[in-house]
Amino acid sequence: MTTFRVIGPGRAGRSLMAALDAVGGYEARDALGRGAALADAAADVDVLVIATPDDEVRRVATHVRPVAGTVVIHLSGSLGLDVLEPHARRGSLHPLTPLPTPAVGAERLRSGITFAVSGDAMTHALVAALGGRAVEVDDHARTTYHAAASIAANHLVALIGQVERVAATIGLPLDAFSGLIRAATDDALALGPRQALTGPARRGDWDTVEGHRTRLAAMAGHRTELAAYDAMVALARRLSLDAAVVDGSAAEGAATGPPAVDGFRGAAPGSPDVAPTEQVA
Repeated sequence: MTTFRVIGPGRAGRSLMAALDAVGGYEARDALGRGAALADAAADVDVLVIATPDDEVRRVATHVRPVAGTVVIHLSGSLGLDVLEPHARRGSLHPLTPLPTPAVGAERLRSGITFAVSGDAMTHALVAALGGRAVEVDDHARTTYHAAASIAANHLVALIGQVERVAATIGLPLDAFSGLIRAATDDALALGPRQALTGPARRGDWDTVEGHRTRLAAMAGHRTELAAYDAMVALARRLSLDAAVVDGSAAEGAATGPPAVDGFRGAAPGSPDVAPTEQVA
C-alpha cells in the first residue's frame, strides 16, 4: 500500500485522491488546506502531492521539511522541478484533461489519458496505476508544452464561445453546432489537422471569407470578433499551405491567398481600425 498526502484539496487534488482510491493500492492520509501546518507534511507518507495553484507551489515546498524517502510531486503543467527544492526526490505529474469537479476528474484520470511527467520514477508508477500514458517533458520544454496544452483546452473553449455569440445573433443555440464541433475535432485527431481541414480558407474562397467579416463587423465587440476570426483564417491558410507542401502539389485554393494589403480584400465595411491580417507564406 502506497501512502500519500495532498496539499491543496481543490479540484485537482481531490480528483487525484478519488482516482487513486478507486484503483486501489493507494491510501490517502489526509488533505491539507489553506492555513494548515505544513512542516511535517512529508512525514509518514510515501508521496506528498502539492496540488496548489502554480504561484504557490514553490512557497509551499519550502515550508515542508524534507524527508529522505518521501517523493514530493506537483501537478503543474508549466513548472519545472526546481520549484520543489530542497526535496531530494521530486517529480511532476500533469494530466492532460480538464478536472471540473472531483467526481468527473477522478473518472477522467482513470480513462487512459496522457500525463506529462518528469523526475522521480514514482510519477510513472502513478500513471501506470491510473491506466494512463506517460510522456516525458523535461524542464526546458515545459513552457512550450504548457502553451500547447493551453491552446488545446482554453483556446478551443474560447473559440466555441465565439461560435455561441455569432449563432445567437440569428437566434440559434450553441447545441445546434455540437455535432459539427465534435465531428471536426474527431477528424482532426483521427486524420491529422491537414487532412481534416475544410471550409472557405482551405478552398481559397475569399469572397465568402469577406462576407463573414462583414457580418462580424456588425456585431457588438466587432474588433475582438474580427481579430479572432482573422487570426483563425490565417492559421487555416497556413495549414492548407502546409498540406500542399506535404502532398507535393498545390492544395485546392491554397496557391492564391488573400491580398497582402488590408487583410482580406480590404477592411470590411463598418470595421474601422482593423489591423491587416497576417499573411502566411
